[in-house]
Amino acid sequence: MSDATRATILFVDDSPTMRGMIRAALTQGGYDIVEAANGPAALALLQERDVQVILTDVNMPGMDGITFIRTVRQDPRFSRTPILALTTESAGEMKASGKAAGATGWIVKPFRPEELRQVVAKVLEKSQALSRQPSAVSPELKAEG
Repeated sequence: MSDATRATILFVDDSPTMRGMIRAALTQGGYDIVEAANGPAALALLQERDVQVILTDVNMPGMDGITFIRTVRQDPRFSRTPILALTTESAGEMKASGKAAGATGWIVKPFRPEELRQVVAKVLEKSQALSRQPSAVSPELKAEG
């Protein structure tokens, strides 16, 4: 990935140890990273930074990950940004809540760094492909005279 096309990834996790693991995995993948310890801090960062992928823990104090995802999706700038829940939660009901809130995918901890990088690369590639698609309505109209 060249510097010109280097993606920025925001990750949110209240565990300093987990943030360190995620930082190491994503840095090895060539990504620029921005991190936050909680949902409100991450929302503030999103006002300052343009990010291409968001990773969030689900179980965090103050604002849980599902509420964070729902809040991010209310901002039109991030309506199509991939958001991955990275959590110890594996129950079907919790995954359904995440999907209903707007999560793109669900990764259960513990994770292998190479698997995390593969999933991030896949959602980033899909997101970039969608953004390159032409709109359904062509702006070119010829005047008849």
